[in-house]
Order: sequence, then C-alpha cells, then structure tokens
Amino acid sequence: MFTSQTSSFQESIDVDERDGDFDNEEIAGYSQKIQQINSYYAIYYYQSTRSEASGESVAWNQRRSDSTTSQDDFSLTLLDSSLAPEAEPELRSYISRRLSKGALLGGMGNIATVELSLSEQAVGCYCCLLEQEKSPQQPEADGNGWVVSLQPSPYYSSLTLQTFRIELDKYVQGLQGSLTPEMENLETDLRPYLSCWYEEAVMHIHRVVQLLQPNIGYLLHAALSHKLVEVTGADERTKADVARFIKAASLQGLVQEDTTTASLCKAMSEESHTNLIIDFSTTPPALTNAVSNRFCDDWIQAFLNAAERFNPFLLRQILENFKLKAIQDMNNLKRFIRQAEMSHYALFRCCLFLQNCGNGNVLLQNARAEHSSLPEACGIINVLEEFLGEQAQGTL
Repeated sequence: MFTSQTSSFQESIDVDERDGDFDNEEIAGYSQKIQQINSYYAIYYYQSTRSEASGESVAWNQRRSDSTTSQDDFSLTLLDSSLAPEAEPELRSYISRRLSKGALLGGMGNIATVELSLSEQAVGCYCCLLEQEKSPQQPEADGNGWVVSLQPSPYYSSLTLQTFRIELDKYVQGLQGSLTPEMENLETDLRPYLSCWYEEAVMHIHRVVQLLQPNIGYLLHAALSHKLVEVTGADERTKADVARFIKAASLQGLVQEDTTTASLCKAMSEESHTNLIIDFSTTPPALTNAVSNRFCDDWIQAFLNAAERFNPFLLRQILENFKLKAIQDMNNLKRFIRQAEMSHYALFRCCLFLQNCGNGNVLLQNARAEHSSLPEACGIINVLEEFLGEQAQGTL
C-alpha cells in the first residue's frame, strides 16, 4: 500500500514557499550562483591501536604523531582535507567523539550539524566509515579503515543535506577499491574524486532541469509511465544524469506487479517506437516520442524556479513531493476501484477523479500492473480505460 505525506496538490507544488526544513538564512544562501558555493572534504585513516602493525615506517609514525587524535583503542590520522587549517582539528575532534560512541557504522553515512570555523553558522556534515577489507596476508588490518567527511556550503543544514543521503553513500563507497593507508594515488585519483563530490552527488538533478527547461515535463511523464529514455548526442556525464533523474522520479518498486504483467509491461516499454529519445546535439535538445499530461506539466514551473535559484536541495524536495502526490493519487484510485466493485456511484466518482487529476492514463497503467491477478478489479479498470478514451476523443 502506498503512503502519502501531502494533503493537497497545491501544498505539494508550493514546497519552496512553505517547507519547514528550509529556514530564512538557508533560503538567502540558495540565491548564490553555483560557482560561489563552497564544498569541503576530509579523509582520515582509522586504525585500531589494539591491532597496530609492528613494522610501521618512521615517516608513518611521525605523521601519526603530528595529526592523530588518540583514544584508548583507536587512532584517527588525517590523510587529506580541503578545510581551512583552523576548522580541520574541530572536525577531527567531532569524528573522534562519534567513533568513541560507536555512532559510525561501516558503510553507512551519518549526517549531523557540526560547529566548525567556516562561518558563524553550523555546518551540515556527512561522515562515513569505510572499513578496510580483511586479508589473510594482513591480519593486522582487521578493524581498520577510512573515515570520509563531506561538508557543503555553511548555508546547508543537516536536514537539507539528508535529502541526498543515498547519493552521498554511493559516491563515498566508490572510493572503496582505491584506498590504501599510505594513499599513494592521492594526487592522481583520490583528491580529484573527493573535490568533485558536490557536483557529482548533488548537482545532477539541477543539470538535467537546466538542460531540458520546459521539456522537463516529458521526462517526468516518462519516469511515471516506465517509458525507456534514450539519450543521444551527449557525453557520459549527461547520460548518467538523465538516468539518475529517471530513477529518482520513478515509482518503480512501489507498485506490486506479478511476474507475467511485469514482463509484459517491460516488453511493451522496450518497443523502439515508444521510447522517449532526447538528442542533446542541438540547442535546445530535440525530443522524439515526447508525451506528457496535465499533471506533469503543472510541476514544470516549480522545477524551473528552483533551478533558477541554483537550489539543488529544493529541487530534490520538489521531486520527492512530485512522487508523493502521484502516490497519493494512486492511493485514491485504488480505494475507488475497490469501492466500484460494489457501487456504481463509486465507479462514477472514480471516473471524475481520473478526469480531474490530469494523470489518469499513468495511474491506470500502474493500477493494472498491481491488480492483474484480480479479475473484478481488471474489469473496473477496463471500464475506466474506455471512459478516458472517450474523453480524449471528445476533446479532439
């Protein structure tokens, strides 16, 4: 069963005016251009002193003595950081306290608000512990690892940063195979990778909206209707951005489908003549097989306004509210379908709802996938599809 956290369409779409997670100071900060937004990182080597290797070099010992916060059973050694010199020890002290309390679990990011000497405001801070892989050749490495910390502009609180929690986890985990205690590839690989975390893990939704502008409604419709999207004339980064946008906007995984129906829907969506094709070799991008509806079109301006304010966090919140509103409408349709099996009046209400919501065809497509094993519900859906078809012909 779907759940919803929005009470009305207008409240959902007006998130930029009402969302309590964004205070006035944050909103003021969002008006800055992207080039003015600072982002920081720090990476530390976490070592259990109970299993410390005996053959450490003199240089490594000296480095630890210079930059390690020590506790009873672990040490935390700075490997690299883009933070100001006065802020880094404050961050290291905070991470050390979190580690001593067992608040950082391997592979799971933790987001909190931290007081750092970056500004007068507290900073939203993401921290993740990446554990060193266990090896029979290096038993002394058991329990060791790296702590990666990411801090966006001081205007971003922990609540705001939380909206990109999944992306940040995935981005940091991309370091796993490249990390060594000595960080031999720091200059060539790790530092460039960490320096780009904000652009790569946070800004992808903003880039897609900026590229497509009013055509973003077609991409929203493709995401809701499980339509495949082909990207041509673009670099790999843009292709990845579009794929991530589609995944973030899709309801896939929220609709219960049986195997037969899911396979049929997949086969239908893979027909080349129904794919949405976006050609980025032209300006503006050219779209083929572009389909939208009133529901998706109503959200376009909210996305454009947030993109104009260079506000990736608000964009993400609007995208989540877009999905929540679609889920709310799906809940209503499912309830009407159950009632329509016993009441002609409920069937009439269901027809009116589909006519007014602006997203009827997409909702019925998802409803059919979820009710494919229920003959009575499928009969109701057939009637509703005929009704929408007649309404569409009547408006031509």
